[in-house]
Amino acid sequence: MIKFSKGRDGTGARRLTFSLPADTPPGRVSVVGDFNNWTPGRHLLAPRSNGRRSASVELAPGTTVHFRYLAEDGHWFDDPDLPERAEGNCVCTAP
Repeated sequence: MIKFSKGRDGTGARRLTFSLPADTPPGRVSVVGDFNNWTPGRHLLAPRSNGRRSASVELAPGTTVHFRYLAEDGHWFDDPDLPERAEGNCVCTAP
């Protein structure tokens, strides 16, 4: 699941939060995309008190990102709640 909210820096940036259930898939998961040069481990999803795990990035309004999730066993997967795809990746655009 992804969610947009106001950025924290007061510049009009949008905060994009990536969120998955705490145990599906098991083990460490990172979100990897063009916003972090497709670098695994750079944005690890951290456990939250609501039973999920998440990671966030700040984006300029109108920015389109391509991403996928990478589990620790080398398993790449898509966001189950995001239907838009391009070139095999999930796609979303900051409002």
